[in-house]
Amino acid sequence: MHMRILAGIAGALLTVGSGLAAAATPADSDPLKLGLILDMSGVYADVTGIGSETAARMAVEDFGGSVLGRKIEVMVADHQEKADLAAAIASRWFDVEHVAALLDVAASSPALAVMNVAQARDRIVMLDGPGATSITNQSCNATTVHYAFNTYALAHTVGAAVVQQGGKSWFFLTADYTFGHQLEGDTAEVITASGGQVLGDARMPLGTADFSSYLLAAQQSRAQVVGFALAGNDLINAVKQAAEFGLGAGGQRLSGLLVYINDIHSLGLRATQGMLLASSFYWDRDDASRAFAQRFFARRHKMPNMSQAGVYSGTLHYLHAVQDSGTTDAATVMRRMRATPIDDFFAHGGHIRADGLMVHDMYLFAAKSPAESKSEWDLYRPLGTIAGDRAFLPLEKSKCPLVKAAASQ
Repeated sequence: MHMRILAGIAGALLTVGSGLAAAATPADSDPLKLGLILDMSGVYADVTGIGSETAARMAVEDFGGSVLGRKIEVMVADHQEKADLAAAIASRWFDVEHVAALLDVAASSPALAVMNVAQARDRIVMLDGPGATSITNQSCNATTVHYAFNTYALAHTVGAAVVQQGGKSWFFLTADYTFGHQLEGDTAEVITASGGQVLGDARMPLGTADFSSYLLAAQQSRAQVVGFALAGNDLINAVKQAAEFGLGAGGQRLSGLLVYINDIHSLGLRATQGMLLASSFYWDRDDASRAFAQRFFARRHKMPNMSQAGVYSGTLHYLHAVQDSGTTDAATVMRRMRATPIDDFFAHGGHIRADGLMVHDMYLFAAKSPAESKSEWDLYRPLGTIAGDRAFLPLEKSKCPLVKAAASQ
């Protein structure tokens, strides 16, 4: 009986204490804890997952393993594609574990949920896996940095290129959640602005196994282009089934709007040759990107994609800002990150705007043919560079409240 009473009191104290824990601060000698809340087991595990964790750990090691006299500790959790679980993990990490910042949160819906938790506790969140443009538009906040890409940039890189090549009528296969909706919407704006038209769409839940009814609708639409506003394993499965349905053989062009190098490798060049794709990073772009990629490959036996390369770059940018500022205070570190250009293998002349968007060049590629490829990961043929100020939403068009506040000062 006494044990049960004591257990009940302890539980009550834990509940009350969790609300006070945010006010507590770790000692200067305690480890500096940095977290990643990723998809470690679901449809995005291959494009984020352990590869993003590896990139973060590499950055910490290259930085020296400590900052301000504190050892750096990297924590990783699997949100299982659940926004509420991601928010709960972030709350516990901030309040109980004293995690100083998050280095990535995979997928847009979990990221948007975690951003609110982090803002309430004045913690920084770096994002490389999510794509929703709203992260630094309508939903922006003062402690979030969107680093690698967003749906606006994808639409204005690969979507615009497909339209310019004559793809004027589109049918979308769209992931039925935040990322998919925004990717379709941003691409549809590009299409209509160029005189094209959207003939329809089909929306499907995350982790769909059978795309047959959606592909049949796309086939019957007779659209010139079938646009896949999908990612990860969903994209791979949809493209494979589209080939089985004969969409490409019937004259319809397949356009993946978010295509990672992992996806091209999985599908193979025979199935993807000529496919246009947008990326902020390619491992074989220059000597610096190749040097990083070979080190990453030695650990993962895969080449890094743009989200994983972004995690490495963003982690180092954050740690240098902490060191230069002499503190982990979010406002102070954010000012330093905004004031410091990003110039590394990932981005040349990148900068973080008032809305939290890291502006950098985007690249247009085509998947090589099997005959062009000289090695297993020699998959992309470069077609052009889109300057950051053209690839991303102009600041004057932003709906971010921070932009309006900065302009009024």
